[in-house]
Amino acid sequence: MTIVLLIRHGNTDWNREGRTQGHLNNPLNRLGVKQATALAERLSEEKWDIIVSSDLLRARQTAEIISRHLGNQQVQYDDRLREIDRGQIAGSTERERIAKWGDNWSQLDLGQESLSSVRKRGTACINELVEKYSGQKILVVSHGLLLRETLKGLLNNEATGTHLENTSVTTLEKNVNGWRYLSYNSISHLREEEYNYYGSTLDL
Repeated sequence: MTIVLLIRHGNTDWNREGRTQGHLNNPLNRLGVKQATALAERLSEEKWDIIVSSDLLRARQTAEIISRHLGNQQVQYDDRLREIDRGQIAGSTERERIAKWGDNWSQLDLGQESLSSVRKRGTACINELVEKYSGQKILVVSHGLLLRETLKGLLNNEATGTHLENTSVTTLEKNVNGWRYLSYNSISHLREEEYNYYGSTLDL
């Protein structure tokens, strides 16, 4: 039996502003650091064998905070865990996209990565980790859309993988029968003031 803990990074200013982040390196904001610290304190109550993270800054910072609370445990970085590449719309809000390309901007070819590509690299990464570290407990720090698509792929279920909160914990078990959830989108480590009350917090 292998346990995989899927973690979404902490909050960023662009989460609060509803800006597409994609592959851009946005840092955690003050709230995001508080969220990641609260999560790290929760995770420090257990032993974890491996920490693997997206190499984008907001995920990297979240993983580093967790690492410090786990005794400076080494973090591995994998670019397959990056958020969807947003192409030309990276860094923009919905209002700015409409102003630049019109109401049908989402129907245009603006260089965005396909959802199938995101799902393929996410599931490949997790399956590879599970094969390499079979029987161990693996922490994975990544991004909202990447995790949602990866869950759909792993569970073979298009109905799963709905919105995941910043620093949410989704726990999967891999055994001889396949994958199953042990928890989904858990934010029990967050106090009220650390929760997202700032509008859109999606990785857009």
